[in-house]
This record gives sequence, structure tokens and C-alpha cells, in this order.
Amino acid sequence: MAFTIPSLQDLSPPRRVKPSFRVSSFLPALIPILACLYVGVVILVPALAVVVQAFAKGFGVFLDNFKSPELLSALRLTLIATAIAVPFNAIFGLAAATAIARHRFPGKALLLSIIDLPFSISPVVVGLMLVLLYSPTHGVFAGVLQSTGWKIIFSLPGIVMATILVTFPFMAREVIPLLEEEGWDQEEAARTLGASDWQVFWKVTLPSVRWAALYGLILTTARALGEFGAVSVVSGNIRGETQTLPLFVEDAYKQYHTEMAFGASLVLATVAIVSLLLKLAVEQLMERDRSAVKGGEE
Repeated sequence: MAFTIPSLQDLSPPRRVKPSFRVSSFLPALIPILACLYVGVVILVPALAVVVQAFAKGFGVFLDNFKSPELLSALRLTLIATAIAVPFNAIFGLAAATAIARHRFPGKALLLSIIDLPFSISPVVVGLMLVLLYSPTHGVFAGVLQSTGWKIIFSLPGIVMATILVTFPFMAREVIPLLEEEGWDQEEAARTLGASDWQVFWKVTLPSVRWAALYGLILTTARALGEFGAVSVVSGNIRGETQTLPLFVEDAYKQYHTEMAFGASLVLATVAIVSLLLKLAVEQLMERDRSAVKGGEE
């Protein structure tokens, strides 16, 4: 059996294979770039435009805008509605979260669905619902309102009710997951030692969810200060009387008071930035507490 050995001239060097272009190798870098571009176009550029327009004619003109009685009235009404709505939602949220996470009762799933309802319904629809209920002329409770002389629509009570309705899920939805994660071993131990339900709540339950409750308060406050849709329906947008700060921004812009509109918008944007910073601080504190608990268990 014979073998033929090729000569050296017949041997050609191996061809170099060009590396193929793979999109998957660029995805780890492409996705963060696209995310940053999206955030910049949607959030950062409009926010920067608000700042530029607010100070377009100088810092003195910006400060003079806050001498407007209509702007001060809108700011005062917004703060009053927020100061009333936030404590109501804090109490309801803590009570609802404790009941849902610690008890079994008929209608528990329905209660959760009702709490989530403002997330799925437009705020304008919420305002329309209040008008259909409390309108003094054709509302469901029109007879009661006329006999008692109460005024809800186009007044402060209607604004407060609308603000409460659109903001009440935030507290409950922040506290419920943490309560379910924590369990109730410590609460049962406190009851075994003779603590009452009220003592258990104040000394065991509330301290364990303090950061989640604070987080819910921040979100509720920010949402209440910036509410527009529901309040615009129930308030009537009466300048100097039932006009909140977000409604004032729209009205001032329509009246070509551009600097005043952007000045009020800057106030709302500042509230949003402060809320974001507080949110980040609370998240850091929550993470520190979780790390401390895990370190103690190990």
C-alpha cells in the first residue's frame, strides 16, 4: 500500500477566517446607551427646558412671579389639600396593610383590587365619579347636599376627596410586601408576653415597617402635590379660589404668562427632585437595615 506525500509547493497556507459581526456582543453596551438616551429625551431635556424658561428674564423676574395673589392662592390650596389627604392615606394604608398581611377574612382579594383601582382608572374618571355623586343639581346625593347646605363640588372638600382617591394606594402597596416578608413571629412573641394589640402595633409592627411607611408617605405627598386630572374636574378651576398649583400652570400658560407658568412648574419640578432624593435615601436605609438583619442572623 503506497502513500503519496505532496510537495512543499503544493501546500498552501490556511485561509484566515474573518471574525463575524455579532450583534449580541454589542448588546450589553447598547442597552444602557439606549436607556440613557430615552431618559434624556423624555425627562431630562423637558426638565432642563423648564429651568431655562423659568429664568429666561432673570432671577428677579422669577421672584416677582411669586408675588402674584393667584399663584400664592394656588400654592396655599395645594398645600392644604396635601396636608389633609396624606394623613388620611397614611392611616388607611397602615390599617389596610396590617389587615391584609396579618388576617384572613372574606373579601380580602376584593379589598386588594379596590386598593389598586386608582392605578387602572384615569384620574379624570375619578373626578367625574365624584361629580356624579356629589353634584348639587343632578348628583346621587343632591337632595342631602341641598338640605344640609354642604358644598363639595367646586370647593375644598371635593379637591381633598379627589386627592385622597388618587393617592391612597401608595402607602398600602409599600407596606404590604414588607409585612408579608417579615412574618408575624415577633408579634406573636409580644402577645405571648402580655402585650395588647395596640402595643404590638406601636412597638413591633410599626418599627419593622418604618422605612416602607416613610417611602409610601413620600410617594403619596409627591402625587398629591402634582395631581391634575381629578382635581381639574371637581374644582371648576376658579382662579384664586379653587385653582391648585398644577391647574395654575395650565391656566397661566394659556393666558400667555409664560414666565409665571414656568416658575410654578419649577416649584413642582423641585418637589419631584426632592422626593426622588428622599426616595433614594430611604432605599439606602432600608437596604442597610436588611443587611444588618442578615448579618445578625449569620
